[in-house]
Formats: sequence, structure tokens, C-alpha cells
Amino acid sequence: MRMNDTPPISKPDSSSAERKLPRVLGLWDIVGIVVGGVVGSGIFIVPAAVAAQVNSPHLIFLVWIVGGLLSFFGALTFAELGAAYPHAGGMYVYLREAYGSLISFLFGWALFLIIESGAIATLAVGITTKYLPHFIPVSSLGGKLISAGFVAALAAVNYAGVRWGANLQNVLTVIKFTALAAVCGVVLLLADGDAAHFSDPAPGAFNWGLVGSFGVALVAVFWSYKGWEAATYSAGETRSPERNLPGGLFIGLAAVMVMYFLANLAYLYAFPAAELAQSDRIAGDAMNFAVGPAGASIVSAVIILSMIGAANQIMLTSPRVYFAMARDGLFFKKIASVHPRFLTPHVSIIAIGVWSVILSVSGTFEQLFTYVVFGQWLFFGLCAGAVFILRRKRPDLPRPYRTLGYPVTPIIFILAALLVSINTLVNQFWNAVAGLAIIAAGLPAYFYWKRKL
Repeated sequence: MRMNDTPPISKPDSSSAERKLPRVLGLWDIVGIVVGGVVGSGIFIVPAAVAAQVNSPHLIFLVWIVGGLLSFFGALTFAELGAAYPHAGGMYVYLREAYGSLISFLFGWALFLIIESGAIATLAVGITTKYLPHFIPVSSLGGKLISAGFVAALAAVNYAGVRWGANLQNVLTVIKFTALAAVCGVVLLLADGDAAHFSDPAPGAFNWGLVGSFGVALVAVFWSYKGWEAATYSAGETRSPERNLPGGLFIGLAAVMVMYFLANLAYLYAFPAAELAQSDRIAGDAMNFAVGPAGASIVSAVIILSMIGAANQIMLTSPRVYFAMARDGLFFKKIASVHPRFLTPHVSIIAIGVWSVILSVSGTFEQLFTYVVFGQWLFFGLCAGAVFILRRKRPDLPRPYRTLGYPVTPIIFILAALLVSINTLVNQFWNAVAGLAIIAAGLPAYFYWKRKL
């Protein structure tokens, strides 16, 4: 099979191995995937780290705005690829078409082994150990059982149909977006804050140390915006992907940017930047300041909903990557199956669910998850670079949407992805090396499946 040949994903056939995934996701489903996946726990944790690096409110707001714009540039770039290649797998497909099957396989390998499974495990354990105990006592064994049950429940919903998974995602997105907006409104209206916190202290004189601190803060903010790329994984199930995928990415990220700005506005209204930098649970502290002890319970409930939405987004989208790999003959054959009744990649969903449970119960996922940060952002940069390669390699390919601001916007996003990778390499060198080793461990598996083609 030539590099640019697309596997017969949509060829109608009665066999499970050739049955196609139905296109049932609309514009607002993509918006739900973007918003629900991006807004996890980051906006409740990262603001303190940002304030610790840049202690001026002006710079705090600027970091969040720049991080959102950089992410938006990435969405502009990925939207062109998604409209041109509206197939299940998203980034995996773009990497395959631009660089060949090896790079795309290593991306999918890392995604399955650690990136997405580790994220699900992190969210499941975080809910049961950090936030659920605020409402009910949870023992160590009980926490593991609840985490496993949580993952199994999300897998079951998405197994039963992409429409079920998308409906759950939409409901959770509306609830948590509304709840977070309400938290911001309560703090701004009821807290005895001070508008002077928005401007005091003023930024210091320009120096390279300030630039470095801004860059470190930007890396943290960039992570808080991560998750929008998962919408591309479900391009094969999106109606009119040439319109709905770009539109969903743009609307979703724009909504997140507005919400993140409002959240930081509320935090800074309640506390000056110096106090914000000292709080590891700033949303709870702000609500407690506004309405008393009940505020902590409200915020814990909002965070739980946010984390469930983020985990469901992964369960809804990432199995499509492993499904595409299997259809290319580069993963276990059964993972290419489509359920005869539910028309979902059910084996792929079971596989990521089981592996996520194993990671969450074993407790090894946290360190493994930090290892792959470096490689993950390299894949992001490579994927944005695919726009340049595929415009040259496939000028004949229909492109219903073309990247706004090309070539500047993709280049800026590539530089941002490199910033995250370099920051990880400099500050967590051995973690970066370990991450590359984990990714490279996929080479024997790749050559094994490649020989079987």
C-alpha cells in the first residue's frame, strides 16, 4: 500500500473488519468535545503557578491570552488537515500522510500506552482521592474500586454508541461550563474584593529574566488549553466535517478562552497576585471568601464534573486512533472491529478502558505520564508541520478549509510546541529521555506488524 493510500475505512461490507463508523456528530458535538476536554482541572490549579512566575496582574492576563491564541493557531492548522482528511484517527492520519507509517504508529503507540490511558487514570484517581472525599469517606481499596468503576462506566456509555457518548459529553459540558461561569459570577458579585488587584503591582522593567518567567508560565497555561486536538480523532464520525470540524474547534476554543479570562478575573478580584500565587486551590479559596465554607463543596463538585467530562472526551475520541491503526494493519486486528448493532469501535474502547484501569490500580501512571510530555509536544509540532508538507506533496487534494494566516499561524504554533518540548528537556531532562525511550520501545511492535502486511 502506498503511503498516501487511505485504508478502506468507509467501504460498506457486512464483515466487522470493514463495517464503517456512522457520521452522526454535528457542530455542537464537536464544541462539546473541545470544551469538555480542555476544561478539566487546569483552570483550578494552574493560576497559582502562573502568578508565582509573573506576579503582575497585567502579565497574568497576558499569559492566558497568549496561551489561548497559540492554541487557536494550532486549531486553525489542524482544521485544514481535518477537512482534507475527514477520517477516523485525526492526528494519526495526518502524521501518516505527511511522514509515513512509522511516525504515525509511534504517535498512536504513545497515545495508547501512556498519554490517553494515563490521562484517564490520572482523572479517575484524582476524583476519588482528592475531591470525592470532600463528600464521602473513601478508603484506599475503595478508591481503587471506585476509580475502576468510573472508567468502566464511561467505557460502557461509549460502547453503546457514539451518540450516547456525545450526549453525555454535551450534558457534562453545559453543566460544568454553566457552573464555572456561576462560580465566577458569585465571586465577582458577592466577594468583598478589590478592583485594584487588577493592576497592582505593575509589571517590572523589561529584562530577560522576566521573559524566561513568562515562558515558564506560558508552558503551564498551554497545558491548560490542551485537549482540543482530540476533536480531530472523531472526524470520521462527523457530519459535514469540512464545516463542522473547523467550526467546532474555533467556537470551542473561543468559549474556553473567554471562560479562562473570567476565572482569572474572579480570582484576582478576590485576592492580590501575591496571595493567588500561594493558593493551590484558588477556586475553592475564592468561593470560600465569597460565600463561606459551602464554597469549597461547590467548587469540589464543579471540579468533579470537569474531570468526568475530560475523561469522557478521551473515551469518546481516542479509540478512533487505535481503530485507524488497526485498519492500517499496525495494531491488533480485532481493534479494527465495528460493533454490528452499536456501530462503535467497541474492541478499541474496551482495550483503552482495561489498560486505563490497570494503570489507575497499579499507581504507576503518574511517573509514566510525566515521561511522555516531551514526545507528545514533538508530535504536535510535527502535525502542524504536516500542513506545509501535504500542500507540497498533495496539491491535488481538495481543501474545503485553508489555514487562516498561513504560513504564519502554523509556524507560530510549531514554535510554541517546541517551547514546551525544550522547557521539558531543560527542566526535566531525564524524564524527557525516558519518554523518548518509551516511544522508541514501539519500534519492535511496528516492525512486527509491518512484516505482517
